[in-house]
Amino acid sequence: MSSKLLVTGASGHLGQRVIHHLLNTLQVAPERIIATSRKVDKLQNLAALGVTVRAADFEDAASLQAAFAGAQRVLLISTDALDRPGRRLAQHQAAVSAAVSAGVQHLAYTSMPLPDNSPLLIAPDHAGTEKAIAASPLAGWTILRNHWYFENLFMSLPSALASGQWYSAAGQGKVAHIARDDLALAAATALLKDEGKNTYTLSGAQAFTTEDIAAAVSQATGKALQVVHVPLEGLIQGMVGAGFPEPLAAVFASFDTNTAAGRVADLTGDFQKLTGKTPLPFALWLEANKAAFAG
Repeated sequence: MSSKLLVTGASGHLGQRVIHHLLNTLQVAPERIIATSRKVDKLQNLAALGVTVRAADFEDAASLQAAFAGAQRVLLISTDALDRPGRRLAQHQAAVSAAVSAGVQHLAYTSMPLPDNSPLLIAPDHAGTEKAIAASPLAGWTILRNHWYFENLFMSLPSALASGQWYSAAGQGKVAHIARDDLALAAATALLKDEGKNTYTLSGAQAFTTEDIAAAVSQATGKALQVVHVPLEGLIQGMVGAGFPEPLAAVFASFDTNTAAGRVADLTGDFQKLTGKTPLPFALWLEANKAAFAG
């Protein structure tokens, strides 16, 4: 195979690991890979390896068309434009249009579990992007409905451990977290090999309640951690009090609402189906990362 493989957001955490797996795990020749980012200066290490690096600005349709030129297969990593409703969806729609114009044959996209009718406030971005891809004339596509990263816990647990209290509106809902590196492997595999039009929901090996996670983290770090259940509005106001803008606090709090609704608890087996591997268990991930929580 000699098709050109393009990864957007290649300077981000997920994009970097996707490139790593393409080069090292899947043994793709660097000259077959195109890495794009708004921050091309952060891709010079890849350029030194022989990877083609290009600027791509999701706010500039012309730059996307130029970036995608010559690529047969593209991985569209969802952007982080959460500052105003609809911005990210517009960016993704522009990317889908650019892929079509560039003659891309297969497009893979990093989505979320059950995006339709979700209480998660960012879900319409993903649902709308999936619809744009399905309605496009692209010959093939892969929707990667990624469960939440283990690494997302770094955003809430250090401060919770410092205070000994973890405020949650998730109730007894469970989350089947998965390691970001596993999702990067799945994305790299889909970009290289997947054919047709497929949707995979990529979950971890187990689903845990907030109490389950708190107990495991407490045991690993030796620090007491109590889950304090609060109503959604209380969680939002607590984040606002901690300095978050209210719209952003509402977005983050809606992750708990989504969890409480049971929308990220399913154990699908799709990760193994796509990669032939089993996802990293939470206990092993936590053991490897407990120092980051211990403070």
